[in-house]
Amino acid sequence: MDLLQLRYFQVVARVEHVTKAAEELSIAQPSLSKTIRRLEKEIGAPLFERQGRAIRLNQFGRAFLRHVEALFYELEEGQRQVRDMAGLEHGEISLVAASLHWLPELLHSFQLLHPSVHFHLSQRLPAEMPQQLETGACDFCFLSTPLIKSGFKWKTLLNEEILLVVPVDHRLAGQKSIPLREIADEPVVIEKVGGDLRGLLDAFYQQADLSPCIAYETNEPTVLIEFVKAHLGVTFSPAFGKKRIEEQGLCSLRITNPTCQRTFGMAWHQEHYLSQAAHTFRQFIVEYFAHLETPPA
Repeated sequence: MDLLQLRYFQVVARVEHVTKAAEELSIAQPSLSKTIRRLEKEIGAPLFERQGRAIRLNQFGRAFLRHVEALFYELEEGQRQVRDMAGLEHGEISLVAASLHWLPELLHSFQLLHPSVHFHLSQRLPAEMPQQLETGACDFCFLSTPLIKSGFKWKTLLNEEILLVVPVDHRLAGQKSIPLREIADEPVVIEKVGGDLRGLLDAFYQQADLSPCIAYETNEPTVLIEFVKAHLGVTFSPAFGKKRIEEQGLCSLRITNPTCQRTFGMAWHQEHYLSQAAHTFRQFIVEYFAHLETPPA
């Protein structure tokens, strides 16, 4: 049994199709099938249920896969640690966030100091983030609800208001603040259920004994501003995005009764190895937000 056999097994288990796995691995399908049969013979039990070219893991295969994935995870962690020992300039950092539009400016500031650090970015729903940390798929997650779970660490980066965003010719554009009830019948453009801010906004409406008049829902928060520009409804934005709102020629208002606020922060797995680059980035981002002045509404 060798690592190549195990890697082949891992890919076949993931795609559940011998031909597709062979194409992904750039090897001949008969050679891949032979490798899997040899692995099963060495283990002493079948790992798959075969249905033509399509195959599925059986109970033995599922049990074995857990150990194989743990093995490759440990090997990858070892590689990261050795690369880390060679210095910060070789670091790689994986980030997951519900929305990525705020990251470029921050990453630019960091890479002015550490130009050779490489980043891997992924956009996920908050509900998917715990698994990303558990499996080691990312170093840090960023979201608007504290991620409290055994093994996880949470750092609050920002407490800020949630603003109402309207076109400049909207009836409310000249006001500085309004009660949420003022927009009870206003068409709203909002994230789909599961989005980073959606749960908070639903809670705010419930506090006011209201239900949002939803015009459009989207799983891409960065396009909400575009809907408002097209006069398709109003939306909500963290105060952190006030500069972007103004650059788009829109107006923002504070919301009162209830006060709409969020806690934005980062989470990481305290039992997983963090490279020197990741440690440096974590300290940088804490200081970045500590010196950030959220513009007043």
